[in-house]
Amino acid sequence: MAEKFDINSLNAAQRQAVQTLCGPVLILAGAGTGKTRTVTCRIANMIEKGINPRGILALTFTNKAANEMAERVAGLVDRKAARQMTVCTFHSLCVRILRQDIGRLGYKENFSIYTGSDQSGMLKRLIMEYGARREKLEPAQVINELSRVRNKGLSYKEIEDTLISAVAGAYQRQLKAQNAVDFDDLLILTERLLRCYPDVHDKWNRRFSFITVDEFQDTNSLQMSLLNQLVGPEHNVCVVGDDDQSIYGWRGAQISNILDFESFFPNPTVIKLEENYRCTKQVLDCANVVIRNNVGRREKTLRTNKDGKYPVRLMAMPGADDEAGFIAEEIERLRISEKLAWEDFAVLFRANAQSRALEMAMREHHIPYRMVGTKSFFDRREVKDLISYLQMMDNPDADLHVLRVLNTPPRGISDVTASFAIDWSRDNKKSLWATLRDISFLSECSTRSQNCINEFTDLVTRYGTEFAQSERPFVDILQDFLNETGYEEYIARNCKTEEEKDRRQSAIDDIKSALRQFWLPGNKLTDFLAGIGLDEDRKEDDIESKSGVCLITMHAAKGLEFPHVYIVGVENGLLPHTRSVDEGSLDEERRLFYVGITRARERLTMTYCAKRSKYGKEERCAPSCFIMEIPNRYYEFVDYDELMNTPASEEENVNFFATMRALLQDD
Repeated sequence: MAEKFDINSLNAAQRQAVQTLCGPVLILAGAGTGKTRTVTCRIANMIEKGINPRGILALTFTNKAANEMAERVAGLVDRKAARQMTVCTFHSLCVRILRQDIGRLGYKENFSIYTGSDQSGMLKRLIMEYGARREKLEPAQVINELSRVRNKGLSYKEIEDTLISAVAGAYQRQLKAQNAVDFDDLLILTERLLRCYPDVHDKWNRRFSFITVDEFQDTNSLQMSLLNQLVGPEHNVCVVGDDDQSIYGWRGAQISNILDFESFFPNPTVIKLEENYRCTKQVLDCANVVIRNNVGRREKTLRTNKDGKYPVRLMAMPGADDEAGFIAEEIERLRISEKLAWEDFAVLFRANAQSRALEMAMREHHIPYRMVGTKSFFDRREVKDLISYLQMMDNPDADLHVLRVLNTPPRGISDVTASFAIDWSRDNKKSLWATLRDISFLSECSTRSQNCINEFTDLVTRYGTEFAQSERPFVDILQDFLNETGYEEYIARNCKTEEEKDRRQSAIDDIKSALRQFWLPGNKLTDFLAGIGLDEDRKEDDIESKSGVCLITMHAAKGLEFPHVYIVGVENGLLPHTRSVDEGSLDEERRLFYVGITRARERLTMTYCAKRSKYGKEERCAPSCFIMEIPNRYYEFVDYDELMNTPASEEENVNFFATMRALLQDD
């Protein structure tokens, strides 16, 4: 028998939430206020009060969240009761419903569910049939556009692009012909089934008498409609969320679901969880004063008894490299002096382009790190291509790099020729580069292949010699190389959108900037490449399975917490992002900033730069308008230049040498 939860261990608001079981309930759970504990105790209390566990449904957004909730409830109630409850995602619930009643909609109950690769395969065939290959239409474009309109309750016919609309219509018809559905269908068909067939609707209303929805601020209009169909006449529905953390409007989440909850379920009990157990008073003061500027929010103020020893810092930096370098050095110092783990530190950023400087700084200081929420800068195709070219010019005998760029951009060296070269090099125990220059190998190739290979090896040799001589800036040599090969034009041609083109060009420009800053007469390309220390195998696992400092996008940081947090690039154009200002979604950007601030448990540092490189050019930056909303009494301002020019105090010198001794002892 499980140990019962202790109602006295909860604060007053949590107790009210746990004990209010009937009718519509809205729990406004602020950041770090013990939301999961409250929800699991509430479900356990239902069972203790005699509610049939078979009638309890809890909906989450991820399988991981569902499993965690089920495990925590199972620790509080009888195991048999825990097994009878239904704790799952929206999509999992829809599969259960459709398996029983999808026949009403013209499908068989043994329908298949098409996911990523299945969808892409079908769409590739349809794109070819419609001649859309010539238009460079990709499956992802069709899937994204179709999902956008369907989650708004619209048809594929509402897609403005006629070609995408035609392919999307054919895709939907083929899915049904194959008795298959995709993830959007699961929600759409279930909502239709419950709405159009009263007997099905009544059956599931009787099945689930008490419904809980977690992360309610992330629900879209379709999920809200589905919930309306599931909730029975007694309106025993509890939704848990925080409108101040609604940051997914760009992917369909409707903040109006939580703001206008009363219009869906009348006279709800509204309970606010405002006691924060995560952050210090200093951090919460900043968070509260920022989020109050959003209009139309549900009023709440987080409070804490945790009076921290660190003030919130706002730091003015000259540029992104200084910003990243300072953070890396401070993390390195604090880890030793305060005996911290790398995992105690997180660096939050708004835009993917910011990761380059941060990763470079971590690598330079040999600090292990994990990327979350975005692909590593060094994993991007264009970055790997350029690094492979530079590696090859520095050391052409590295087969891996030769293979990567042998026909990038296309230069007439076919896959058949490349395979032949690999086999020949293995049989003759030579590097691939040596093989490509070997007369015996070339004599076995066609004249056209010989010419293409010779042009390639001459190109690499010529530029490799220039880099080795180091008589002019490396960035100029690279630019000449890019111009001659047409690499940048090649990348641009293969981009599906202007946004992708800008993103890839920005990554190329970042490599140029790094080369520009590195070069001095006599510097070696070898040292530049060694400093980058490119990882060839970076796996995207769950954050818990990774080690090192966490470099994470602000969106991906939601739901996480760290003792020591840096928010970088708190500047107009980044936070708030330029696009949000143009689209009128400034409130969502302010919520994103609020989410970032409330990730910090003990120490929070916010930084902004005077200038930042964009597409290879330095641009002036201004501190974020959100910073202007924080009275200066709530933070300590630090100017980087003044900090660097201030002589170290006697105490700092003592700490420095103590740190060095600790470092030597660790070694």
